[in-house]
Amino acid sequence: QVQLVESGGGLVEDGGSLRLSCTAASGFSLGPYAIGWFRQAPGKEREGVSCIGSSFNAEYYEPSAKGRFTISRDRAKNTIYLQMNSLKPEDTGTYYCAAAMRTLRELCGDPYGAMDYWGAGTLVTVSS
Repeated sequence: QVQLVESGGGLVEDGGSLRLSCTAASGFSLGPYAIGWFRQAPGKEREGVSCIGSSFNAEYYEPSAKGRFTISRDRAKNTIYLQMNSLKPEDTGTYYCAAAMRTLRELCGDPYGAMDYWGAGTLVTVSS
């Protein structure tokens, strides 16, 4: 069973930055998969924050993330990053990465849809 592993979460002040990482355990290649970052805040629905495609690294951002977050893929390290700048308290939540053989719109637009693999999540807390 492939497990994705997220890291990089933590407590940061309003306006601060964090970089999240997503990789696969056991050397499993993420290359063929579109990868998405999803956020779930306490008592709220899961939402797609940013996704990156498999072939040409096309990117998608949900509106509140655009201009503040940057998703990237390092194929040599088999890792997907989410650089988060100008963090706000409303960015607080558990961030999960997921891998799927889907388009970006399908992946980020359907956070409860079928994914091939999920991580256990990393908690991001932004204090005001």
